[in-house]
Amino acid sequence: MDFSTALSKLLDYAAIRLGLKERNVIWARNSVLMVLRKDGCEERAASYEGEPLSGLLEVLTADAPEEEREKLSDAVMGALMLPPAEVEEIFSRLYEKSPAEATEWLYNYSVDSDYVKKEKLDKNPRFEGKNGLIVTINRAKPEFRDPKKAVSGNSVKGGYPKCSICRDNEGYYPRGKRTLRTVSFRLNGGKWFWQFSPYGYFYQHGIAVNEKHIPMHVDEGTFLSLLEFVDAFPHYFIGCNAPLPRIGGSVLAHDHFQGGGEKLPLFKASLAIPLRHKKFPDLEIGVLDWYNSVIRISGTDGRAVTAASEIVRKGWENYRDEKRGLIPFDENGVYHAVSPTLFKEGDKYSMNLILRSNITSEEYPDGIFHAHPEFHIIKKESIGLIEAQGLFILPGRLVEELERLKGSIREGELPEELKEFRLLYDEVRAMGKEDLDEAMEDELASICERILHNTAVFKTHEETAEFMKGIGFYD
Repeated sequence: MDFSTALSKLLDYAAIRLGLKERNVIWARNSVLMVLRKDGCEERAASYEGEPLSGLLEVLTADAPEEEREKLSDAVMGALMLPPAEVEEIFSRLYEKSPAEATEWLYNYSVDSDYVKKEKLDKNPRFEGKNGLIVTINRAKPEFRDPKKAVSGNSVKGGYPKCSICRDNEGYYPRGKRTLRTVSFRLNGGKWFWQFSPYGYFYQHGIAVNEKHIPMHVDEGTFLSLLEFVDAFPHYFIGCNAPLPRIGGSVLAHDHFQGGGEKLPLFKASLAIPLRHKKFPDLEIGVLDWYNSVIRISGTDGRAVTAASEIVRKGWENYRDEKRGLIPFDENGVYHAVSPTLFKEGDKYSMNLILRSNITSEEYPDGIFHAHPEFHIIKKESIGLIEAQGLFILPGRLVEELERLKGSIREGELPEELKEFRLLYDEVRAMGKEDLDEAMEDELASICERILHNTAVFKTHEETAEFMKGIGFYD
């Protein structure tokens, strides 16, 4: 396929999928030529026939240096899209009919514009373990084994935009955001906006971002904002990373939440130990039957749910038990925070408060309540909000490494270059399964479960209940 044919097909694609009007086709063609620094093209009347979008973009950017092609492809698609105001107008009209219809439209538009890299995401291995955890291997996402590099990778040097999720990124070429489109709403009196994640970890994975570039924090206002979000978008869950290094997100400088349209494994868990509080007789409260330390507070009175959540937050942020290595703060900083996540079923709210600590020690310099060193070959990055809820995102390098490991298991010998996989090698062999693919999935799910146990600040449900009783809850 030559350049002119590919461009003609892409313009037809934009008319079908992206709302490009016939009157704007010449302007759009010339915009694409400008992006690609082309003086012109031949007339073609080629129609889009369902070809992969990536193939058309490869033809159009073939003359560019390889390192520039991804940004150029993004800029080409940005030139064919509706501008942000028109996207927001369509979203608002659909929202009046149905919030779910509005988000579905925006998600599909983001896929069709190639902002959400669904073609790549669909190639990522993904399975559900026998323990209920979901394991994915994300080939597109870079691995940041050093938390400092993760923060650096999500910052913007030079001051504009201030970070990788500021609204100033909308249409910003240097970060490959020409296709980014966002929509506005208000939470707890403040201005926020929603955007989908280009490399989403689950269905309709998106980010709610505060228009103000202020640091991540969790307080009672956060709980109220989460509540208002699920009122506005009851088909989505929403949550917030703990606002601390190592256990929180990589963009701690900008207040934001994560959510979307998938029911994550944690939501399916039930209470292990029910509890009560005299101020909230109508709420269902208790320790969740989960792998790390989680409190669930449910009820139809959203304000009561947030008020009870605030008691837990304050209690955990000041909880001290040096025998267990639980120190909330010292002269070097703060170590305790909660990671809240909220979903709504009918008129019932369910707030899950994941108790987190990022304290370190000589034995565990990456964090006492982080994945322990024997598991770092599988997962060394921060265990954030999504993984704490049972959906693990493992590094893309594992696709090739685990294939080689399975080969060594068949041969009965672990080569030197795979020595870091000794734990997996021994445990998979001990299973004695003929189906090595199934055995490896069982092993990965088991390791992810053990990592969640590592992050548990209390190692039993009874210990978690003991903490809750110390801050006013009772059997």
